[in-house]
Amino acid sequence: MNRLRQRTRPQNTLLICDDDQLRQRVEETEQTAQRARIFAEASPDDEAAAQRAVQAEAAAEQARAELDNASEVLTFLALPREVFEELIAQHPPTEKQAEEGAAFNPDTFPAALVSAASFDGMSREDAEELLNGWSTPEANDLWEAAWQVQQKSRVELGKG
Repeated sequence: MNRLRQRTRPQNTLLICDDDQLRQRVEETEQTAQRARIFAEASPDDEAAAQRAVQAEAAAEQARAELDNASEVLTFLALPREVFEELIAQHPPTEKQAEEGAAFNPDTFPAALVSAASFDGMSREDAEELLNGWSTPEANDLWEAAWQVQQKSRVELGKG
Protein backbone atom coordinates (compact mmCIF):
# COMPACT_ATOMS: atom_id res chain seq x y z
CA MET A 1 0.00 0.00 0.00
CA ASN A 2 2.88 2.35 0.74
CA ARG A 3 4.06 2.12 -2.88
CA LEU A 4 0.62 3.18 -4.06
CA ARG A 5 0.62 6.14 -1.71
CA GLN A 6 4.02 7.30 -3.00
CA ARG A 7 3.17 7.29 -6.71
CA THR A 8 4.01 10.48 -8.55
CA ARG A 9 1.16 12.37 -10.18
CA PRO A 10 0.81 12.19 -13.96
CA GLN A 11 2.53 14.99 -15.87
CA ASN A 12 2.01 16.66 -19.21
CA THR A 13 4.32 19.11 -20.93
CA LEU A 14 3.82 21.85 -23.47
CA LEU A 15 6.82 22.76 -25.61
CA ILE A 16 6.79 26.32 -26.93
CA CYS A 17 9.21 27.41 -29.64
CA ASP A 18 8.81 30.40 -31.91
CA ASP A 19 11.61 29.33 -34.29
CA ASP A 20 9.69 27.83 -37.23
CA GLN A 21 12.88 26.99 -39.13
CA LEU A 22 14.22 25.00 -36.20
CA ARG A 23 10.94 23.10 -35.79
CA GLN A 24 10.98 22.36 -39.53
CA ARG A 25 14.58 21.13 -39.32
CA VAL A 26 13.65 18.76 -36.48
CA GLU A 27 10.78 17.37 -38.54
CA GLU A 28 13.00 16.91 -41.60
CA THR A 29 15.84 15.24 -39.68
CA GLU A 30 13.39 12.90 -37.94
CA GLN A 31 11.88 11.91 -41.30
CA THR A 32 15.36 11.35 -42.76
CA ALA A 33 16.32 9.21 -39.77
CA GLN A 34 13.15 7.16 -40.08
CA ARG A 35 13.75 6.51 -43.79
CA ALA A 36 17.37 5.59 -43.09
CA ARG A 37 16.31 3.16 -40.34
CA ILE A 38 13.75 1.51 -42.61
CA PHE A 39 16.31 1.13 -45.40
CA ALA A 40 18.95 -0.23 -43.00
CA GLU A 41 16.49 -2.74 -41.54
CA ALA A 42 15.50 -3.86 -45.05
CA SER A 43 19.19 -4.30 -45.97
CA PRO A 44 20.79 -5.90 -42.89
CA ASP A 45 24.01 -6.74 -44.76
CA ASP A 46 24.54 -3.18 -46.04
CA GLU A 47 27.08 -1.60 -43.68
CA ALA A 48 26.85 1.78 -45.42
CA ALA A 49 23.07 1.84 -44.90
CA ALA A 50 23.53 1.03 -41.22
CA GLN A 51 26.09 3.82 -40.90
CA ARG A 52 23.76 6.30 -42.65
CA ALA A 53 20.99 5.34 -40.22
CA VAL A 54 23.27 5.97 -37.24
CA GLN A 55 24.35 9.34 -38.66
CA ALA A 56 20.78 10.34 -39.48
CA GLU A 57 19.63 9.48 -35.96
CA ALA A 58 22.52 11.50 -34.49
CA ALA A 59 21.49 14.49 -36.65
CA ALA A 60 17.89 14.14 -35.48
CA GLU A 61 19.00 13.96 -31.83
CA GLN A 62 21.14 17.08 -32.32
CA ALA A 63 18.20 18.95 -33.90
CA ARG A 64 15.89 17.88 -31.04
CA ALA A 65 18.46 19.09 -28.50
CA GLU A 66 18.67 22.46 -30.27
CA LEU A 67 14.87 22.66 -30.26
CA ASP A 68 14.79 21.88 -26.53
CA ASN A 69 17.38 24.59 -25.86
CA ALA A 70 15.39 27.15 -27.88
CA SER A 71 12.06 26.25 -26.27
CA GLU A 72 10.11 27.03 -23.17
CA VAL A 73 8.68 23.96 -21.50
CA LEU A 74 5.61 24.22 -19.31
CA THR A 75 4.84 21.23 -17.12
CA PHE A 76 1.42 20.41 -15.72
CA LEU A 77 0.56 17.90 -12.99
CA ALA A 78 -2.64 16.02 -12.34
CA LEU A 79 -4.35 17.46 -9.30
CA PRO A 80 -5.57 15.23 -6.49
CA ARG A 81 -9.24 14.39 -7.14
CA GLU A 82 -10.54 16.45 -4.20
CA VAL A 83 -8.54 19.50 -5.28
CA PHE A 84 -9.72 19.17 -8.88
CA GLU A 85 -13.36 18.79 -7.85
CA GLU A 86 -13.11 21.77 -5.49
CA LEU A 87 -11.60 23.87 -8.28
CA ILE A 88 -14.53 22.99 -10.55
CA ALA A 89 -16.95 23.83 -7.73
CA GLN A 90 -15.31 27.25 -7.36
CA HIS A 91 -16.11 28.00 -11.01
CA PRO A 92 -19.74 26.96 -11.53
CA PRO A 93 -21.30 27.59 -14.92
CA THR A 94 -23.72 30.45 -15.36
CA GLU A 95 -27.36 29.52 -15.80
CA LYS A 96 -27.05 29.79 -19.57
CA GLN A 97 -23.79 27.79 -19.62
CA ALA A 98 -25.41 25.07 -17.47
CA GLU A 99 -28.36 24.92 -19.88
CA GLU A 100 -25.83 24.33 -22.66
CA GLY A 101 -24.33 21.44 -20.68
CA ALA A 102 -21.24 23.10 -19.19
CA ALA A 103 -19.85 21.52 -16.02
CA PHE A 104 -17.85 24.64 -15.15
CA ASN A 105 -17.60 28.28 -16.18
CA PRO A 106 -15.49 28.30 -19.35
CA ASP A 107 -14.70 31.98 -18.82
CA THR A 108 -13.04 31.54 -15.41
CA PHE A 109 -12.11 27.88 -14.97
CA PRO A 110 -9.39 27.50 -17.66
CA ALA A 111 -7.02 30.06 -16.13
CA ALA A 112 -7.66 28.65 -12.66
CA LEU A 113 -6.85 25.12 -13.84
CA VAL A 114 -3.76 26.15 -15.80
CA SER A 115 -2.47 27.94 -12.71
CA ALA A 116 -3.38 25.17 -10.24
CA ALA A 117 -1.87 22.41 -12.40
CA SER A 118 1.27 24.35 -13.30
CA PHE A 119 4.41 22.69 -11.97
CA ASP A 120 6.26 25.90 -12.82
CA GLY A 121 4.20 28.02 -10.43
CA MET A 122 2.27 30.01 -13.02
CA SER A 123 -0.03 32.51 -11.34
CA ARG A 124 -3.68 32.76 -12.28
CA GLU A 125 -3.05 36.25 -13.63
CA ASP A 126 -0.27 34.93 -15.87
CA ALA A 127 -2.50 32.09 -17.05
CA GLU A 128 -5.29 34.56 -17.88
CA GLU A 129 -2.83 36.77 -19.74
CA LEU A 130 -1.55 33.88 -21.85
CA LEU A 131 -4.98 32.40 -22.53
CA ASN A 132 -6.35 35.81 -23.56
CA GLY A 133 -3.26 37.07 -25.38
CA TRP A 134 -2.15 34.08 -27.40
CA SER A 135 -3.72 33.01 -30.66
CA THR A 136 -6.69 30.68 -30.36
CA PRO A 137 -4.77 27.51 -31.31
CA GLU A 138 -1.94 28.29 -28.88
CA ALA A 139 -4.35 29.18 -26.06
CA ASN A 140 -6.20 25.93 -26.76
CA ASP A 141 -2.91 24.01 -26.56
CA LEU A 142 -2.16 25.61 -23.18
CA TRP A 143 -5.63 24.74 -21.88
CA GLU A 144 -5.42 21.20 -23.29
CA ALA A 145 -2.05 20.57 -21.64
CA ALA A 146 -3.54 21.40 -18.22
CA TRP A 147 -6.88 19.66 -18.88
CA GLN A 148 -5.60 16.45 -20.46
CA VAL A 149 -3.31 15.58 -17.57
CA GLN A 150 -6.40 15.67 -15.32
CA GLN A 151 -7.92 12.96 -17.53
CA LYS A 152 -4.81 10.76 -17.76
CA SER A 153 -4.99 7.30 -16.25
CA ARG A 154 -1.99 5.06 -15.68
CA VAL A 155 -4.06 2.14 -14.48
CA GLU A 156 -4.77 -0.95 -16.53
CA LEU A 157 -7.53 -3.33 -15.70
CA GLY A 158 -6.38 -6.93 -15.59
CA LYS A 159 -7.83 -9.42 -17.99
CA GLY A 160 -9.97 -11.89 -16.28
